[in-house]
Amino acid sequence: MSEKLVYGNISSEQAMHLEKNYGAHNYHPLPVVIAKGEGAKVWDPEGKEYFDFLSAYSAVNQGHCHPHIINALTEQAKILTLTSRAFYNNKLGEYEKFITEFFGYEMVLPMNTGAEAVETAMKLSRKWGYVKKGIPENEAILLFAEGNFHGRTISIITASTDPDCRVGFGPFTPGIERIPYNDTEALENFLSKHADKVAAFIVEPIQGEAGVFVPNENYIRDAYDICKKHNVLFVADEVQTGIARTGRLLASDYAEIKPDIVILGKAISGGVLPVSAVLSSKEIMLCIKPGEHGSTFGGFPLACAVAKAALEVVRDENLIERAEKLGKIFRDEMEKIDSPFIEKVRGKGLLNAIVIKPKNGIEAWDVCVKLKENGLLAKPTHQHIIRFAPPLVISEEDLMKAINIIKDTILSLD
Repeated sequence: MSEKLVYGNISSEQAMHLEKNYGAHNYHPLPVVIAKGEGAKVWDPEGKEYFDFLSAYSAVNQGHCHPHIINALTEQAKILTLTSRAFYNNKLGEYEKFITEFFGYEMVLPMNTGAEAVETAMKLSRKWGYVKKGIPENEAILLFAEGNFHGRTISIITASTDPDCRVGFGPFTPGIERIPYNDTEALENFLSKHADKVAAFIVEPIQGEAGVFVPNENYIRDAYDICKKHNVLFVADEVQTGIARTGRLLASDYAEIKPDIVILGKAISGGVLPVSAVLSSKEIMLCIKPGEHGSTFGGFPLACAVAKAALEVVRDENLIERAEKLGKIFRDEMEKIDSPFIEKVRGKGLLNAIVIKPKNGIEAWDVCVKLKENGLLAKPTHQHIIRFAPPLVISEEDLMKAINIIKDTILSLD
C-alpha cells in the first residue's frame, strides 16, 4: 500500500510515471518528487522533508515561495499580467529604473529565460560590432571559453564543447569561436590576430555546469583588460553566478570590473517566473532599434513586479553578506571530511562543489542518490562533481545540519 499523501493529489511514484510516459526525455532527474517548498527546504508528496542544495540551479536564491515575492506576484496578478510591448505599461519603466540603478548600468533589455538573455547579448554584441566598431557586415566573431554552459539554443550550443549539447544538432551558427577558459594568453593570442572582427568575449566568471570551476584570481580582471586593449566587448554571463550567489552581487565584482554587458536570469525572479535581463550602456544598447529584437513576454507587468520584489529581498535581507559568510563555513567543513572520495573542494559564496574520486564503482550520481535518501538534494555535474548551492536564506543552524548529512553520507560510503 502506498504511503499517505500529505501534499498534492498524486504520489511520488505516480508523478514520475506520468513524466516518463507523457513528457520528452530531455532530463535525467534525481528520483525524488517535490510537492512543496519553503525557504531552504522542500517536501515530497508523502511529506518527507529535504534540504534543497540545488536551488533550481541558483534560481531560488531567496528561498522557495518567499512571502514578499509571492505577495508581489498575487497583487499584480489581480490587476494586470500581460500587455505585450505593443503598448506601454505602468510597471516596466519603474522596474527598468530600479534594476539599472540596482546594478549600476544605464539601460536594460528585459527578456524571459537565461538562454534568451544570452542570445540577446550575442545579437547586441554583433550589432555594436557593425554599428560602432565598423566590422564588415556578416563578418563579426563572438568569442567564447571552452567548458562553458550558456544555454541550449542552436547558436549557444555552437559555442559549447559538451558533446551532449552538440551531437545531432548541427549545422551550427557561423561566426562563433572558442578558446580555453582561464587562459589569458590564449585570449591575447586570438585577439592579436582577429580583434578587428571580434565583437565580444562572452564568459562566465565562474563556470557552473563545468563543476563550479573557479578561475585564477586575476583571470577575469586580466581578460577584461585584454578586451579593452583590443576594443572588444567584455560580456559576463551571470545567469547562475549573479544576484548574491557567490558572496558578491555579481561574481565579476570580485575582479573589480564593470563588464560592458551583463546577462542575468534565474534568481532575478526568486524562482517565481521566467525573468531575465541584459544590462549595458546607452552607447551599446541603443544600437538595437525598434523591430530588431524583442519578446511578447519580455518585460511583462507581472514579471516586473516580481523581479523588483526579488531584488528587494536580496538587498533587505543582506543575502550577499550571508552567502559569503555561510560559504566559508561550508567549504571549511567540507575540507575537514577525511574521505578518499573527496578529491577537491571549491567555490565562492554559496556556489560550491566537491570533486568526487570514483571508488568501488561509486560515482557522483550514487552519492547524490544516497544524499537524497538521507534528506538532502544535490545533483551531479559530469560523473565526478557534485554542486552544492542552497538558497541563500538558509540559517546557519540548518546549514550545519545539512553539512552533517553530507559528512555522514560520504563517510558511510568509504
